[in-house]
Amino acid sequence: MHRHLPRRSALALAAALLATPWAHAQTAAGFPNKPVRIIVGFAPGAGPDILARLLAQRLSEAWGNVGVIIDNKPGAGGLIAASEAARATPDGYTLLLGVTGNMIIAPASYNKLPYDPLKDFTPVSQVVSNDFVLLSNPDKVPAKNVKEFVEWSAKQPKGIFMGTFGAGTPGHFGAYIFGDAVNIKPEVVHYKNTGDALTGLLAGDLQGMFGSVGVATANVKAGKLTALAATGPLRNPALPDVPTMKEQGYTNLEITSWFGIVAPAKTPTDIVSKLSTDIQKVVKSPDTRARFEAAGFTGTGTTREEFAQIITRDTETWGKAVRATGFKAD
Repeated sequence: MHRHLPRRSALALAAALLATPWAHAQTAAGFPNKPVRIIVGFAPGAGPDILARLLAQRLSEAWGNVGVIIDNKPGAGGLIAASEAARATPDGYTLLLGVTGNMIIAPASYNKLPYDPLKDFTPVSQVVSNDFVLLSNPDKVPAKNVKEFVEWSAKQPKGIFMGTFGAGTPGHFGAYIFGDAVNIKPEVVHYKNTGDALTGLLAGDLQGMFGSVGVATANVKAGKLTALAATGPLRNPALPDVPTMKEQGYTNLEITSWFGIVAPAKTPTDIVSKLSTDIQKVVKSPDTRARFEAAGFTGTGTTREEFAQIITRDTETWGKAVRATGFKAD
C-alpha cells in the first residue's frame, strides 16, 4: 500500500537530495545558464586583460554564446581583484584570473592579506605561462644585449632606475633578482600597471624594466624599445630574434609567471570540474593557441590537479626569492 510522506518529511527529503552530488551534477550539466564574470586585477589593455578577453570570447562561444564578462579591478598588483573574488558567492559564476603576483608572491610579501590564496580559492586551470623581456629605451640606453646593458649601467654615476608594474609583482622581484645576478643595484620604481611603466620607459624616466612579451612586442617591433633578453626557457615565438638570458650566459635568470582561472572556495566540485574541462578544450584548440602565441603567451590549459601542483611548487620557489630580498609590502 502506497503512503504519502508527511509534508515536513517530503521537504526534508527534497533538501537532502539537493545536497547530494547528483543534484550538483544536474546543476553542472546546465552550467552556465547566465553570464559568468571573470575578475581581472589589471587595467584594460594590459597583458592579463588581453588574455582574459580572448578566453572570455572562446568560452562564450563554447557555451552557446552565454555572456562572459570581464570585470577589471586594477590596483595593488591584483590584490584588489583577488579580495573581491574571495568574497564572491561560490557558484561558478564569479571567477578570478589568478596571477603569480596575487596568488603566489603576495603571501610572502604581506604580513596580512585580506584573502588566503590557498584557503579562499580552488584551482580550476592554468591558462598560459608568461615570459618577460628585459626592455630598455634605445634613445637613452645604447645597449643591444644584456652584457652591454650591465656594462653601461655600471658606469652611470647616479645608478639606474628600473620600473615595475606594481610592488610585489614578478616584475618587481625580477628587477631585484637581475640586479643581484649581474652585481648592479637598480633603484626600483613602482607603477600602478604595466602601461604606466612602459610610458615611463618610453619617456626616458627609466633605464630598464621587465615587461610581459604580449605588452612589449608592439613597441619592440616598432623600434621604440629594445628587447635585451627573453626570460623564458626558450625564445618566445612572438619575438623569435630575441635571445634568452640563458643563451647570453645568464643561466640563473629564468623568470616566468602564469595566468590561470581560480574559483572561490566551496564552489561545487562538479562545477569546478566542468569549468576546468571547458577551459582546457578552449585553450588547447589550435586557433586559441595561435592567438595566445601571437599575444606573447604560451597556452597550457592544465587540469585542476596539475594547476594545484604548480601553485604549491611556485609558492615555495617565489617565496624563497621574496624572503631573500627582505621585502615586505606592509
